[in-house]
Amino acid sequence: QVQLVESGGGLVQAGGSLRLSCVASGSIAKINAMGWYRQAPGKQRELVASISSGDTTNYADSVKGRFTIAADNAKNTWNLQTNSLKPEDTAVYYCNADVVTRGPIPYTARYWGQGRQVTVLS
Repeated sequence: QVQLVESGGGLVQAGGSLRLSCVASGSIAKINAMGWYRQAPGKQRELVASISSGDTTNYADSVKGRFTIAADNAKNTWNLQTNSLKPEDTAVYYCNADVVTRGPIPYTARYWGQGRQVTVLS
């Protein structure tokens, strides 16, 4: 099995910064892509940022220039640095990973972290 454990997030004033981290462990042969999604109350979960195993990054338009995703592939960890936070960034943030599992019959599946609350006060 594969587990994703998140840390970071919390409460911050508008204009502040927070860092979110995610660590993947378990039967991992390779991680093809890592990412962060968020879900605000009453809204659908949306992509915030992603990074491929080749370090190609992708950001939602709403966070470009403010958020940065980075990964340490050797440690199966990735972070989301959030700067210049706005009240509309308030949401539960979830990390995810597209994992190729180890074992006699490898398969690829998407795994999710448990979610971390980010609250930005105006």
